[in-house]
Amino acid sequence: MTAQACADALHYPFGDAKPEPGESLELAPGLRWLRMGLPFALNHINLWLLEDCIDGVHGWTVVDCGIDAAPTRAAWEQVFATQLDGRPILRVVVTHMHPDHVGLAHWLTARWNCLLWMSATDYAVSCMAARGCMTIGGEPMAAHFAAHGLADADTLAAIRKRTDYYTGLVPAMPPRFVRLQDGDVLRIGARHWRCVAGFGHAPEHISLHCEADELFIAGDMLLPRISTNISVNDNEPLANPLQQFLDSLARFAALLPDTTLIFPSHGLPFRGAQARIAQLQQHHRERLAEVVFACATPQTAADLLPVLFKRPLDVHQMTFAMGESIAHLHKLWFDGQLRRLVNDGVYRFVR
Repeated sequence: MTAQACADALHYPFGDAKPEPGESLELAPGLRWLRMGLPFALNHINLWLLEDCIDGVHGWTVVDCGIDAAPTRAAWEQVFATQLDGRPILRVVVTHMHPDHVGLAHWLTARWNCLLWMSATDYAVSCMAARGCMTIGGEPMAAHFAAHGLADADTLAAIRKRTDYYTGLVPAMPPRFVRLQDGDVLRIGARHWRCVAGFGHAPEHISLHCEADELFIAGDMLLPRISTNISVNDNEPLANPLQQFLDSLARFAALLPDTTLIFPSHGLPFRGAQARIAQLQQHHRERLAEVVFACATPQTAADLLPVLFKRPLDVHQMTFAMGESIAHLHKLWFDGQLRRLVNDGVYRFVR
């Protein structure tokens, strides 16, 4: 199936409708869509309110939180005042550790005296990053990218200065949590949601699947129009996340019929999971083929940026692009299609 055919196969049952910050749209009985702004090129995140009842108390489960920023808190305050029907938030579920998903978990759980539900791996990584025990950015990231060929002095200097990127968006984490694992079943209101672990984008991403009603809260694992970022970062320099992501897509393909309504963290809710999975698989096959072709001569990850990305990149986008370039090289290296060479502390890959 061609990429265009895959795109045409997606169906957006709600059209272009989307909620304004602080408002909600009901997409299924007991399931409401929230949308919060982000100060990046990817300018929004979708969050979800699920009607719930815990210990006889009727209220809401929140899925994902937004970053810790004044506009996001203000939007949440409007939600509290106008969208909860006078009922409390009973728990906060977070799909994974990235700031736009977990940033306000500490505030929401404290505000409503409830618990965070999250995978143990992503909770631990979030705690380390929020407490400054693991720098996401700064000198370690600059050194990592320099070892993969990034040589522009201004870009490296800008990356070195990004020492507070994570802590600025996730200043704290809740001190307690409930662990989510693949296969766990959550009773949320009238529905049962099975936890589906996905890998490659985050350490242990949790999506939620209600098979009976054909609903899937995908987080960042299945987005309708953009490809999920898959990166090798400095804290796990020998990772093979692209293989993990492709393995996860194969699991989703076996799980989700095209009639399933997909709730992504970015973009519009859609049907057509099989078509979208096929498109993502084809996208990465094409990128891998381009990398193999380019590696007729030794190439660094930085050398491959013009091959993989056809648009200008700011510093924020450059960190994602470098991580993704390394991820494609690593998959081919682990598969035995490329050899890794090192000279003067810089890694190059060749067929």
